[in-house]
This record gives sequence, C-alpha cells and structure tokens, in this order.
Amino acid sequence: MAINFKDALGVHADALNVRAERTKVLAANIANESTPGYNARDVDFGAMLQERIDDGNGELSLSTDEPLFRVPFHPSADGNTVEIGVEQAAFSQNASDFQTSLTFVNMQLRGLAKAINGQ
Repeated sequence: MAINFKDALGVHADALNVRAERTKVLAANIANESTPGYNARDVDFGAMLQERIDDGNGELSLSTDEPLFRVPFHPSADGNTVEIGVEQAAFSQNASDFQTSLTFVNMQLRGLAKAINGQ
C-alpha cells in the first residue's frame, strides 16, 4: 500500500510553502528600506493558503496579479512605504509561524516512520 504524503501531512506542507513565499516578500521589503518610491508588499497568508488548498495542483503564486501593499503609519518624503520596525516584526512572526508548521510536519513524519517500522 502506497503512502500519500499530501494526505499524511495535511495542510502543514502547504503552509510551509506559503510561509516561505511570505518570507521572500518581507525580506525584499527590508532590503529596500532605503529605496526611494519602493512600496512595501505583503501577502494574505489565509487567502494564499486557501487558494493552494482549493487548487491542489502544487503551484504556488503570489496570490495572482494584485500584491497587497502595506499602508505606512508614517509616510516618508521619498515615497518609500517600508517601516523597518513593522517589517522586522512581521518577519519575526512569520519565522515563528514557519517553525510551528515545520514542527507539525516533523511530528507527522515521525508518526509515519513509527507506523512503517511497526512500533
């Protein structure tokens, strides 16, 4: 009998992919903190995950054609909307959430390994 890892890991494998994509977006925001006119972006984690679950085709895209732009609390004169404190907090929270999803995947894989070994 074959093991279907998609069913065995559940939503956590998709969550890891979406979290990794969000990490890239947040890192780009931090990297462009000093770029005049740069608009800070983010992704809607819930919407992306739901899209990924509904599609089920294995492809991950930045939720289509419309990125979400972050509205700054204190706009800068050069038009850059990156606020480093906000971006660092979002990045840190995303990293913590990534680790949580990774822990769930590891627990599922350990359970499968035990089942395969007959423990």
